[in-house]
Amino acid sequence: MMVTLPPDYRPRDDEEFMNPVQVEYFRQKLLRWRADLLRDADGTLASLSEGGILEADITDRASVETDRALELRTRDRARKLVSKIDQALSRIENGTYGYCEETDEPISLRRLEARPIATMSIEAQERHEKMERAHRDD
Repeated sequence: MMVTLPPDYRPRDDEEFMNPVQVEYFRQKLLRWRADLLRDADGTLASLSEGGILEADITDRASVETDRALELRTRDRARKLVSKIDQALSRIENGTYGYCEETDEPISLRRLEARPIATMSIEAQERHEKMERAHRDD
């Protein structure tokens, strides 16, 4: 089903939750985010493949190596984020997007707006993190 978003559309609480327009809004938001991350990753690959470290001074060389290591860690986080975005897009396809994977309750629109890859409601996420902390302390 093809849905056209109105200009400047923002999901509202007074709408039916995850109606076709809301779903399309989040699908497009996720696709844009994914494209931005992949474009940045391509830029990183291009800059890293430009050649070796040419700085003669050992301090300059260390600085360049540190910058590259930081960039690679950032790209690794972005790679993991792309995977989570792909999972969210799959949830859109199978009709489970926007619902807590623990309680099946709707995830608030504010949370989805801030973190469109969210899989749990704030309450379920807090319980999950509390359990993690309790088990980590054992």
